[in-house]
Amino acid sequence: MLEALNVTIPNRLHGVTAQLRAGGVTAIVGPNGAGKSTLLATLAGLIAPNTGTVTLASQPLMRMLPQERARRIGYLPQSGEVAWNLSVRTLVGLGRLPHRASATEDATAVAQAIAAMQLEPLAERSLSTLSGGERARALLARVLATQPHWILADEPLAALDLAHQQALIGNLRTLAREGRGVVLVVHDLALAMNHADHVIVLDSGRLVAHGPPPEALSEAVINQVWNLKATWLGEPGHKALAL
Repeated sequence: MLEALNVTIPNRLHGVTAQLRAGGVTAIVGPNGAGKSTLLATLAGLIAPNTGTVTLASQPLMRMLPQERARRIGYLPQSGEVAWNLSVRTLVGLGRLPHRASATEDATAVAQAIAAMQLEPLAERSLSTLSGGERARALLARVLATQPHWILADEPLAALDLAHQQALIGNLRTLAREGRGVVLVVHDLALAMNHADHVIVLDSGRLVAHGPPPEALSEAVINQVWNLKATWLGEPGHKALAL
Protein backbone atom coordinates (compact mmCIF):
# COMPACT_ATOMS: atom_id res chain seq x y z
CA MET A 1 0.00 0.00 0.00
CA LEU A 2 1.12 3.54 -0.79
CA GLU A 3 -0.32 5.89 1.81
CA ALA A 4 -0.34 9.61 2.50
CA LEU A 5 -1.04 10.42 6.13
CA ASN A 6 -2.16 13.97 6.96
CA VAL A 7 0.23 15.40 4.35
CA THR A 8 0.60 19.18 4.44
CA ILE A 9 2.72 21.41 2.20
CA PRO A 10 1.96 25.09 2.81
CA ASN A 11 -0.16 26.71 0.09
CA ARG A 12 -0.28 23.41 -1.85
CA LEU A 13 -1.70 20.52 0.22
CA HIS A 14 -3.65 20.69 3.48
CA GLY A 15 -3.91 17.56 5.62
CA VAL A 16 -4.40 15.09 2.77
CA THR A 17 -4.84 11.45 3.78
CA ALA A 18 -5.28 8.81 1.10
CA GLN A 19 -4.67 5.08 0.78
CA LEU A 20 -3.69 3.71 -2.63
CA ARG A 21 -3.67 -0.04 -3.20
CA ALA A 22 -1.77 -2.01 -5.79
CA GLY A 23 -3.78 -4.06 -8.26
CA GLY A 24 -5.83 -1.15 -9.54
CA VAL A 25 -5.79 2.22 -11.27
CA THR A 26 -6.19 5.35 -9.15
CA ALA A 27 -7.06 8.65 -10.83
CA ILE A 28 -6.29 11.98 -9.15
CA VAL A 29 -8.59 14.72 -10.43
CA GLY A 30 -9.45 18.30 -9.61
CA PRO A 31 -9.52 21.83 -11.05
CA ASN A 32 -6.34 23.67 -12.03
CA GLY A 33 -4.29 24.47 -8.95
CA ALA A 34 -5.99 21.79 -6.87
CA GLY A 35 -2.68 20.17 -5.86
CA LYS A 36 -2.81 17.11 -8.11
CA SER A 37 0.78 17.26 -9.38
CA THR A 38 2.06 18.15 -5.92
CA LEU A 39 0.34 15.13 -4.39
CA LEU A 40 1.70 12.84 -7.11
CA ALA A 41 5.28 14.11 -6.63
CA THR A 42 4.90 13.71 -2.87
CA LEU A 43 3.70 10.13 -3.31
CA ALA A 44 6.80 9.53 -5.46
CA GLY A 45 9.07 10.79 -2.69
CA LEU A 46 10.23 13.82 -4.68
CA ILE A 47 8.71 16.39 -2.31
CA ALA A 48 8.99 16.03 1.46
CA PRO A 49 5.84 17.15 3.27
CA ASN A 50 6.18 19.76 5.99
CA THR A 51 3.94 17.66 8.20
CA GLY A 52 2.56 14.19 7.77
CA THR A 53 4.21 11.19 6.14
CA VAL A 54 4.08 9.05 3.02
CA THR A 55 4.62 5.34 3.50
CA LEU A 56 5.15 2.46 1.11
CA ALA A 57 4.36 -0.96 2.60
CA SER A 58 4.33 0.81 6.01
CA GLN A 59 7.89 2.11 5.47
CA PRO A 60 8.37 5.92 5.44
CA LEU A 61 9.22 6.86 1.88
CA MET A 62 11.73 9.55 2.81
CA ARG A 63 13.81 7.03 4.77
CA MET A 64 14.34 4.79 1.75
CA LEU A 65 17.56 4.97 -0.21
CA PRO A 66 16.96 6.83 -3.49
CA GLN A 67 17.96 3.79 -5.55
CA GLU A 68 15.49 1.55 -3.73
CA ARG A 69 12.74 4.13 -4.13
CA ALA A 70 13.53 4.43 -7.85
CA ARG A 71 13.23 0.65 -8.29
CA ARG A 72 9.86 0.53 -6.58
CA ILE A 73 8.23 3.73 -7.88
CA GLY A 74 8.32 4.87 -11.50
CA TYR A 75 7.43 8.55 -11.89
CA LEU A 76 6.54 10.39 -15.09
CA PRO A 77 6.38 14.20 -14.68
CA GLN A 78 4.15 16.46 -16.70
CA SER A 79 6.94 18.37 -18.47
CA GLY A 80 8.91 15.45 -19.89
CA GLU A 81 12.04 17.44 -20.72
CA VAL A 82 15.20 15.60 -21.82
CA ALA A 83 18.54 17.41 -21.78
CA TRP A 84 20.23 15.33 -24.48
CA ASN A 85 19.11 14.31 -27.96
CA LEU A 86 19.18 10.57 -27.29
CA SER A 87 17.78 7.76 -29.35
CA VAL A 88 14.50 6.26 -28.15
CA ARG A 89 16.22 3.01 -27.19
CA THR A 90 18.90 4.84 -25.19
CA LEU A 91 16.29 6.95 -23.39
CA VAL A 92 14.25 3.89 -22.48
CA GLY A 93 17.44 2.18 -21.29
CA LEU A 94 17.89 4.91 -18.66
CA GLY A 95 15.00 3.29 -16.83
CA ARG A 96 17.33 0.42 -15.96
CA LEU A 97 19.80 2.58 -13.99
CA PRO A 98 18.33 1.76 -10.54
CA HIS A 99 18.93 -1.97 -11.16
CA ARG A 100 22.03 -4.09 -10.94
CA ALA A 101 20.94 -6.52 -13.61
CA SER A 102 22.65 -8.41 -16.41
CA ALA A 103 22.89 -6.92 -19.89
CA THR A 104 20.44 -9.56 -21.08
CA GLU A 105 17.88 -8.65 -18.40
CA ASP A 106 18.26 -4.97 -19.20
CA ALA A 107 17.87 -5.53 -22.95
CA THR A 108 14.75 -7.65 -22.40
CA ALA A 109 13.13 -5.03 -20.15
CA VAL A 110 13.89 -2.26 -22.64
CA ALA A 111 12.49 -4.28 -25.56
CA GLN A 112 9.31 -5.06 -23.62
CA ALA A 113 8.80 -1.40 -22.71
CA ILE A 114 9.36 -0.28 -26.30
CA ALA A 115 6.87 -2.88 -27.52
CA ALA A 116 4.28 -1.90 -24.89
CA MET A 117 4.37 1.68 -26.17
CA GLN A 118 4.34 0.56 -29.84
CA LEU A 119 7.69 2.25 -30.46
CA GLU A 120 9.56 -0.48 -32.37
CA PRO A 121 9.67 1.51 -35.65
CA LEU A 122 11.05 4.52 -33.76
CA ALA A 123 13.55 2.76 -31.50
CA GLU A 124 16.66 4.09 -33.26
CA ARG A 125 15.26 7.56 -33.98
CA SER A 126 16.55 10.56 -32.01
CA LEU A 127 14.14 12.41 -29.74
CA SER A 128 14.43 15.62 -31.78
CA THR A 129 12.75 13.89 -34.73
CA LEU A 130 9.69 12.75 -32.78
CA SER A 131 6.26 14.33 -32.51
CA GLY A 132 4.97 15.37 -29.10
CA GLY A 133 2.88 12.23 -28.78
CA GLU A 134 5.77 9.96 -29.83
CA ARG A 135 8.04 11.66 -27.31
CA ALA A 136 5.44 11.19 -24.56
CA ARG A 137 5.25 7.47 -25.33
CA ALA A 138 9.05 7.17 -25.24
CA LEU A 139 9.19 8.85 -21.83
CA LEU A 140 6.57 6.51 -20.43
CA ALA A 141 8.45 3.54 -21.91
CA ARG A 142 11.46 4.65 -19.85
CA VAL A 143 9.31 4.38 -16.73
CA LEU A 144 8.03 0.94 -17.75
CA ALA A 145 11.59 -0.30 -18.37
CA THR A 146 12.34 0.18 -14.67
CA GLN A 147 9.65 -2.46 -13.99
CA PRO A 148 8.51 -0.62 -10.84
CA HIS A 149 5.81 -1.92 -8.55
CA TRP A 150 4.14 1.51 -8.68
CA ILE A 151 3.69 3.71 -11.76
CA LEU A 152 2.87 7.36 -11.06
CA ALA A 153 2.20 9.47 -14.16
CA ASP A 154 1.18 13.13 -14.42
CA GLU A 155 -1.25 13.59 -17.33
CA PRO A 156 0.31 10.82 -19.46
CA LEU A 157 -2.55 10.94 -21.98
CA ALA A 158 -2.43 14.67 -22.71
CA ALA A 159 -0.26 14.50 -25.86
CA LEU A 160 -1.63 11.22 -27.25
CA ASP A 161 -4.17 10.70 -30.01
CA LEU A 162 -7.29 8.63 -29.29
CA ALA A 163 -5.83 5.34 -30.54
CA HIS A 164 -2.71 5.63 -28.42
CA GLN A 165 -4.75 6.82 -25.44
CA GLN A 166 -6.81 3.65 -25.58
CA ALA A 167 -3.72 1.49 -26.07
CA LEU A 168 -1.99 3.11 -23.09
CA ILE A 169 -5.03 2.75 -20.84
CA GLY A 170 -5.22 -0.91 -21.83
CA ASN A 171 -1.53 -1.42 -21.01
CA LEU A 172 -1.85 0.30 -17.64
CA ARG A 173 -4.91 -1.73 -16.71
CA THR A 174 -3.05 -4.91 -17.63
CA LEU A 175 -0.17 -3.89 -15.35
CA ALA A 176 -2.66 -3.21 -12.56
CA ARG A 177 -4.26 -6.64 -13.02
CA GLU A 178 -0.77 -8.14 -12.69
CA GLY A 179 -0.54 -6.58 -9.23
CA ARG A 180 1.11 -3.22 -9.81
CA GLY A 181 -0.24 0.09 -8.56
CA VAL A 182 -1.04 2.71 -11.20
CA VAL A 183 -1.73 6.34 -10.23
CA LEU A 184 -2.63 8.90 -12.89
CA VAL A 185 -3.30 12.62 -12.77
CA VAL A 186 -6.03 13.26 -15.34
CA HIS A 187 -8.34 16.11 -16.32
CA ASP A 188 -10.82 13.98 -18.26
CA LEU A 189 -13.52 13.03 -15.75
CA ALA A 190 -15.12 10.56 -18.15
CA LEU A 191 -11.81 8.75 -18.50
CA ALA A 192 -11.52 8.55 -14.71
CA MET A 193 -15.12 7.36 -14.40
CA ASN A 194 -14.75 4.64 -17.04
CA HIS A 195 -11.23 3.36 -16.45
CA ALA A 196 -10.19 4.01 -12.84
CA ASP A 197 -10.87 1.70 -9.93
CA HIS A 198 -10.46 4.49 -7.37
CA VAL A 199 -10.67 8.27 -7.67
CA ILE A 200 -9.17 10.98 -5.47
CA VAL A 201 -10.75 14.44 -5.86
CA LEU A 202 -8.77 17.48 -4.74
CA ASP A 203 -9.80 21.11 -4.55
CA SER A 204 -7.55 23.94 -3.35
CA GLY A 205 -5.13 21.42 -1.85
CA ARG A 206 -7.79 19.61 0.16
CA LEU A 207 -9.24 16.14 -0.22
CA VAL A 208 -12.89 16.50 -1.18
CA ALA A 209 -13.83 12.94 -2.11
CA HIS A 210 -12.26 9.54 -2.65
CA GLY A 211 -13.60 6.12 -3.47
CA PRO A 212 -15.07 4.21 -6.41
CA PRO A 213 -15.68 6.47 -9.44
CA PRO A 214 -19.50 6.58 -9.15
CA GLU A 215 -19.17 7.90 -5.59
CA ALA A 216 -16.14 10.19 -5.92
CA LEU A 217 -17.37 11.65 -9.22
CA SER A 218 -21.05 11.95 -8.40
CA GLU A 219 -22.97 14.81 -9.95
CA ALA A 220 -23.11 16.44 -6.52
CA VAL A 221 -19.30 16.35 -6.14
CA ILE A 222 -18.81 17.74 -9.66
CA ASN A 223 -21.18 20.58 -8.87
CA GLN A 224 -19.38 21.31 -5.58
CA VAL A 225 -15.82 21.20 -6.94
CA TRP A 226 -16.14 22.44 -10.52
CA ASN A 227 -19.28 24.55 -9.99
CA LEU A 228 -20.93 22.81 -12.93
CA LYS A 229 -24.31 21.18 -13.25
CA ALA A 230 -23.50 17.92 -15.01
CA THR A 231 -25.27 14.65 -15.75
CA TRP A 232 -23.72 11.26 -16.38
CA LEU A 233 -25.12 9.47 -19.42
CA GLY A 234 -24.61 5.91 -20.64
CA GLU A 235 -23.81 2.53 -19.18
CA PRO A 236 -21.02 1.72 -16.70
CA GLY A 237 -17.71 1.68 -18.50
CA HIS A 238 -19.10 3.87 -21.26
CA LYS A 239 -20.18 6.98 -19.37
CA ALA A 240 -20.21 10.45 -20.89
CA LEU A 241 -20.58 13.72 -19.02
CA ALA A 242 -23.26 16.09 -20.29
CA LEU A 243 -22.97 19.71 -19.16
